[in-house]
Amino acid sequence: MKDQACIFNIQKFSIHDGPGIRTVVFFKGCPLRCYWCSNPESQNGNPEQMWDTQKNQHTMVGEYKSMDEIIHEVMKDEAFYEESDGGVTLSGGEVLYQAEFATELLRQLKAKGIHTASETTGFSKAETFNKFIEQVDLLYFDVKHHDEAQHKAGTGVSLKPILKNLAIAIEQKQKLVVRIPVIPHYNDGPANAKAFAKLFNQMNITKVELLPFHQFGEKKYASLDREYEMQDIPQLHTEDLTYFKEILEENNIQCKVH
Repeated sequence: MKDQACIFNIQKFSIHDGPGIRTVVFFKGCPLRCYWCSNPESQNGNPEQMWDTQKNQHTMVGEYKSMDEIIHEVMKDEAFYEESDGGVTLSGGEVLYQAEFATELLRQLKAKGIHTASETTGFSKAETFNKFIEQVDLLYFDVKHHDEAQHKAGTGVSLKPILKNLAIAIEQKQKLVVRIPVIPHYNDGPANAKAFAKLFNQMNITKVELLPFHQFGEKKYASLDREYEMQDIPQLHTEDLTYFKEILEENNIQCKVH
């Protein structure tokens, strides 16, 4: 295992990434290349320069941190975790991109009695994923598409290992939140909603959360001197996904839109 991991943010007092008050550790690096990604600075696995419009200069995004440094930082808020039934959430990027380090970090946190959660695309070898979820109390698992060809076209990677790992999580009775980021002209519309419903019925998934497309990451692409393919695409709102929610619910899948 590497002595350090590339981290691009440690966010304190989060209330949207698991139960209670949480600290979120953002791992840099992701094997997917979703063209709508709202955190493009998270994709490259190494520190990189990004233009800071406020400071009018380049700043470095991402730095290598040791296990002890990360644990020391997150444990500063142990009292808040205890008071709120919170804990630590790992995010990215894709945390499984640095899976060995992340798994050990979770193990050490659990040994200290800290509730652990993680957000993931599920893209990794099954053996790696199995070891990882042993240390996760709550797993947020994103599914970008139901179709192999479309998944590869939108993300650059195969859907197959993702669905395999999702099946593993279900088999292991992992506490799980399955989410669909709903993207205009990619996986939205009634036909896609019905196909997702069919897939989830086959996998015995009965609860799903929908994440409407937003434009929060738009300016980051210019700061990284990268083209943004979702320029001028209107973001979605809760009411825009009423049809999607209804189709899932008609297929016995509980659905929540964020």
